Order: sequence, then C-alpha cells, then structure tokens
Amino acid sequence: MSLFTESITSNYTPKRLAVKLNSKGEQFVLQGHPWVFSNNITKINDDAKTGDLAIIFGKNKNRVIGLGLYDAQSPIQIKMIYSGTASATIDAAFFHNSIETAFAKRDALLKTNTTSYRLLFGENDGFPGLIADVYAGVLVVKLYSEIWLPYLETILKSLQAVSQVETIVIRLSRGLEQSKLHKLTNGEVVFGVLENEVVHFVEHGVHFSANVIKGHKTGYFLDHRNNRKQVGAWSKGKTVLDVFSYAGGFSVHALANGAKEVTSLDISKQALQIAYQNGKLNVYSGTHKTIADDAFVAMKRMIANGETFDVVVIDPPSFAKQQSEIDLAKKKYAQLADLGIKLTAKRGLLVLASCSSRVLAQTFFDINAQVLRASNRSSDTILKTGHDQDHPIGFPEGAYLKCGYYRFLD
Repeated sequence: MSLFTESITSNYTPKRLAVKLNSKGEQFVLQGHPWVFSNNITKINDDAKTGDLAIIFGKNKNRVIGLGLYDAQSPIQIKMIYSGTASATIDAAFFHNSIETAFAKRDALLKTNTTSYRLLFGENDGFPGLIADVYAGVLVVKLYSEIWLPYLETILKSLQAVSQVETIVIRLSRGLEQSKLHKLTNGEVVFGVLENEVVHFVEHGVHFSANVIKGHKTGYFLDHRNNRKQVGAWSKGKTVLDVFSYAGGFSVHALANGAKEVTSLDISKQALQIAYQNGKLNVYSGTHKTIADDAFVAMKRMIANGETFDVVVIDPPSFAKQQSEIDLAKKKYAQLADLGIKLTAKRGLLVLASCSSRVLAQTFFDINAQVLRASNRSSDTILKTGHDQDHPIGFPEGAYLKCGYYRFLD
C-alpha cells in the first residue's frame, strides 16, 4: 500500500509526439536551451495534449535531437527535459537518475550545518516548471506547469527516496490552482504527516522557520543563503539596516553573529512578525527593531533624520516581471543605490541585490557603479555574487540573482 495520497495519481497516459522545428528552434535545442516557443514549431501531432512526450527530430537525416514535454497552455510549448542525439527513455529510472544527479550537486552544502536546500531548481536541473525545496524533514514541491501531472507520482516517490524526507507538501501556482486536470489542492500534504505548518530549519548554524503552507513560493527564499552568511560575518558589533527584509534572512544572520542593532524594514507587518520570531529562535544580545512601511518612503525619512548604519542591505522583490518594466526597474535600482549610499555610515558596507532576471547582472552592476561614482564618496567593490550552490545555472535566463558588496573608504 502506498503512503502517498491518491490525489497525485493521474488518469492521463501521455502520448509520443513527433515534432519538427524551424532552424532557430533547432539551434536552441542543440545548444541545450530548455524552452521551445510555439512559433519555432513547424510540425506536431494534431491531437497533442499537455504532458505528452515531444520527440524532436532534426533536419539532418531525421535524427532525434531532444525530448521535451508538451504544454498546450503556454507560449513555451515544449519544455525540454533531455537534449542530445544519444537515445534516452523517459521513464521512472530517467527521472530518478536526474534527481540523484541534482542531489549530488548539493552534497557540499549538506555537509555544512544546514538543513534547508533546493533539491530541484526547475529547468536548471532538468525539471522545467517544478521546484522542490527541503526544510529539515519536509519537502515542498511547487508546480508551475500541468506537464508534470502524469509523472508526478513517479517523481514524488523518487524525491522522497533520495532526500529521505518524512513529509511532502504540494504548492500550486495560480494557474495550477485553477486547472481541472488534477485533484490536488494548494498546500496539500501528499506524503507523511505535517504536525505544524511552520517548520524550523538551520542555515549555516542560524535557526529559521518557514510556513510551508502559506509562505511565499515554498515558504522561504533559499537563493540568498550564502549572501546572508556573508553579511552576518561582517556584522559583528555593527548597526545594520535590512531593507525589504521579508522574514528577516539578513537581519537574523546579523543578530546571530553579534550585530549591535538591526533594523528590519518591510511593508508587510506579518513578514516583520516572522522576522522577529526568527530572530528569537537564536541567541543574540543586540537590539532588533522593525519598521512597517514603504521602503522608499522610510529610507527618505531616515536620511532626513540624519540616520546612518554600518551595514545597509537592500534586497527588493523583482521589479521587472515583464519586458515592458525593464526601464522602470533600472530607475528603481538607481534610486535604491542612491538612498543606500546616503544611509551607509563612514567606512560602512552597502549590499545591493536584484532578483529581476530581465535585468542582466552586468546592467545591474553598471547601474550601481554609475550611482556610486556620482555620489562623490570613495568606495571599493569588494564582492559580486550570484546564486548559492543549490541553485545551479543551466542556461542564461536561469541566472536571476546578483548581489554587489560596496565598502566605503570615507
């Protein structure tokens, strides 16, 4: 008898589709890019349905150049799960091997005092539209595409076997919540028992919690882990301002590492309550202040009051979720850099981050450099970082996170 709930079982048996692409689409596949857009498809079965296995043939002697899953609901109509001319069978063993490969990439992280990690990072680990995060003994799987419904039972069993978690929770994107192709509910426990929706975990020796049912994404943001550790290491005896603090990732690392005073600033009172409680999971002697306000408004008020901090961290949400928002996003990053400079004390540290995938790393760092030059304050760029090791980058668009550390010389 299976320990998994029946809601993960799909009634649909995927078909095999013969697919041909135009030269541009074929080039992308041969380069290992995981997305095939509908306008790159020249030939496909008339009865194609979401979840069907797309076998992509090249123009050269009709050889197979890759395998993907068909998505009728998306402009990215084929999401690639295998690229190459060698034969591959998409079955339980294929997915299990892919999960084992992903798990092995996290080995170094799991040897640290850390019990939370991203086991599957979507396309970057060969699972487009699927995220799997582990918080201690709880695995949270977030689905963004219906393509996985026919394979979900197989994948979840492998995820549990590889990670050895005791509980699995399913989270659904808005599109999936409205889908009629499944019986799943958002936040459903599909394996094991969840005694408390707030799960405690450890990040490089610092204690945190995540609400795996109601929290953003899967409950927490794991991608900044290494940056949080770095900020913590440079915060001993310092005053710290954590802007867009959310659940207090940077704040809590700073407190746990001996910061004198930490101010968490976020527009959400609920997020600040979580940040404060996360702080209390650790032993610290500093003061933890919280401010619930619009970041731009609060920072301008602090500047008017002559406030400065030894360490200022500004990690906003994505400003460019669409192509049309890129120019406005650049202006906002420049504004934040300017505000951050004015709030950073003499010989202080300013940390600026971006998670907008449409604003490229070089563009973001160039904006920061330009604003710093215009400020008439001398500074050194001491570090530029990206994702932590459990967020491997498999294709250019997968690299969304960038973070710059700027030390003022005056």
